Amino acid sequence: MALNFANNNSLSAITSLPASISGGGMTLISEQTASSSATIDFTSGIDSTYKEYQVHFTDVHPSSTSDLRFNLSIDGGSNYNVTKTTTLFTTFHDEGNAYAEVGYRTGKDEAQTTNDQKITDDINTDNNASGNGILHLFNPSSTTFVKHFLSNTQNYHIPNANKFSMNTYCGGYANTTSAVNAIRFNFGSGNIDSGTFKLYGIS
Repeated sequence: MALNFANNNSLSAITSLPASISGGGMTLISEQTASSSATIDFTSGIDSTYKEYQVHFTDVHPSSTSDLRFNLSIDGGSNYNVTKTTTLFTTFHDEGNAYAEVGYRTGKDEAQTTNDQKITDDINTDNNASGNGILHLFNPSSTTFVKHFLSNTQNYHIPNANKFSMNTYCGGYANTTSAVNAIRFNFGSGNIDSGTFKLYGIS
């Protein structure tokens, strides 16, 4: 196998790769910015091009204190009702250093339901409160396997006088062998007041 060298031995000077070398990485497919939006839907760009897709969401702020959720579609977004089985746990720590824990959240997982899957704890409506995270969806165009997904999110949570850092981990599968081709995000109540959502293909 031939070795490829940078002629001047400086990686910073490389502006392109030889045709035989694949760059890989992330490709931005589409971006949406919420503005008092009931939902954020990605109804195109999820197909057989990539084996993994990611949605990165940043500074997502609700109109009502609630948790961010998602659901999947096999009909281009006409219905978001794919059956899911999931698992979810959180880690949290408060500003006063009085509470810190890792715990399974039985009230946020799903067992063969078509419900929206919760992926954050409650995000408050305070001006400085928001949620951020990444949702991974694997091989959504397969017509052989169920569709696995996982997410990791971080949000600012104020359940009482204490203010918490909440880190939420969710994983599961959409129990369908039909191709998944759309994703919807919404809050459990109220609108998505603001926030940026970016869909990437991973090569």
